[in-house]
Amino acid sequence: MKSFQKEISRRRTFGIISHPDAGKTTLTEKLLLFGGAIQEAGAVKSNKIKKGATSDFMEIERQRGISVATSVLGFEYKDIKINILDTPGHKDFAEDTFRTLTAVDSVIVVIDVAKGVEEQTEKLVEVCRMRNIPMIVFINKLDREGKDAFELLDEIEQKLNLTVTPLSFPIGMGYDFKGIYNIWEKNVNLFTGDPRKDIEETVEISDLNSEELDHLIGDTAADTLREELELTQGVYPEFDKEAYLQGNLQPVFFGSALNNFGVRELLDCFIEIAPKPRPKDSDVRTVKPDENQFTGFVFKIHANMDPKHRDRLAFIKIVSGKFERNKPYLHVRQGKKLKFSSPNAFFAEKKEIVDVSYPGDIVGLHDTGNFKIGDTLTEGENLNYRGVPSFSPEHFRYINNADPMKSKQLEKGIDQLMDEGVAQLFTLEMNGRKVIGTVGALQFEVIQYRLEHEYGAKCTYENLNVYKATWVEAEDEKSEEFKDFKRVKAKFLAKDKRGQLVFFADSQFSLQMTQQKYPSLKFHFTSEF
Repeated sequence: MKSFQKEISRRRTFGIISHPDAGKTTLTEKLLLFGGAIQEAGAVKSNKIKKGATSDFMEIERQRGISVATSVLGFEYKDIKINILDTPGHKDFAEDTFRTLTAVDSVIVVIDVAKGVEEQTEKLVEVCRMRNIPMIVFINKLDREGKDAFELLDEIEQKLNLTVTPLSFPIGMGYDFKGIYNIWEKNVNLFTGDPRKDIEETVEISDLNSEELDHLIGDTAADTLREELELTQGVYPEFDKEAYLQGNLQPVFFGSALNNFGVRELLDCFIEIAPKPRPKDSDVRTVKPDENQFTGFVFKIHANMDPKHRDRLAFIKIVSGKFERNKPYLHVRQGKKLKFSSPNAFFAEKKEIVDVSYPGDIVGLHDTGNFKIGDTLTEGENLNYRGVPSFSPEHFRYINNADPMKSKQLEKGIDQLMDEGVAQLFTLEMNGRKVIGTVGALQFEVIQYRLEHEYGAKCTYENLNVYKATWVEAEDEKSEEFKDFKRVKAKFLAKDKRGQLVFFADSQFSLQMTQQKYPSLKFHFTSEF
């Protein structure tokens, strides 16, 4: 038992969230460098260099230089097993990110020093706040001209509604950037601007008033730093680990991921303070990680990770117990037992088969179509994990088959991509036409691209004027009101993939009128109710 407890306590599973271009993928890579997991970083920015970033492995991501799908990366650092879920920053793929946040125990928020807090960051942080996920903020790109440190800290407090406390502080900014004073470890880290150096020189300075500081960074910078640090002590609360773990206090680090600067400080502090795997609520009870019985849930499905083999992987977050290879587990929704002979652990696109995985780990299971997002696996207990919703789409198009000879391939492709949660498929009740709904318009391109390149099927789209799709819940399906609703709104009704009734409203006004006219019906914006 002791080794089981030890395995749980050395796991840290977290997600990295940010607005596109704040440097999230670069930060992920530098973390991997410290873990010795990769030897050199790929040039993330330039799409000309074929090397590409380690965590972006779908072809369309390489072409566009954005992360489309969440990838899972695992590595060891100082005897801590770290699992990173790298999420897409692009708002068109927010749904994937929201779902990934159900599988993490904590989050690192990356903010660009010049742009400050951006819209996408606000949305994602709000989701974390709702779930009380502990957050660490990393202010990136300090070697560029940007906002003043205090201005940024204020902005984070106001726009994101967080209570921050800096655990490191920049010495100068942009052209005058000299380095970072690490409040957490009480040392100065000098910036040479040479990205080839893996780790910069670090000088212990326990007493800020010592002359050593003046020699290191010059009198003016040293005086400014002393003043600024005094001010931070006056203005910001002291770091309190409990408050951080409860989601009430957010430590802030400064650095430049591209220059590998300030990343080690972030990582060293992270493994000390970040939460171990946490208990999770199911529909029956709260499940603790150190229970003997295995439980876990599917938070993501990815088709064709390897284009040569038509395979789908279901990503499972382990909540409790040990997941063992070749042991039968209960698929709660289907009520049947399944066995997995080759469960995968991840390092970007490299996968390896693992015999045993522990709470906090993410395991990829080969799937022939048994899994949907949100499915729960247990050792026999009948429980379901909640909170992996589908959101109401914002964009709608009819999907048509452009090559009649390939209708089977098209159907299979759509079916699999929808299970992945890339988009949602609705079938109109009136004429059976297929409608695809997405959270972002870019997903239509991704679907078209993947249908052609992975399934050999071609599709075209037609616009459909829908303002919102809402899931309809009737207290009494035999009521006259419900029958009237179905008759009057017949041409706006569809079924989703699970057969739930969906109402397409063509404007906000018509949605409000419908809600008033049929008071006994409930209209939901997520599929979980």
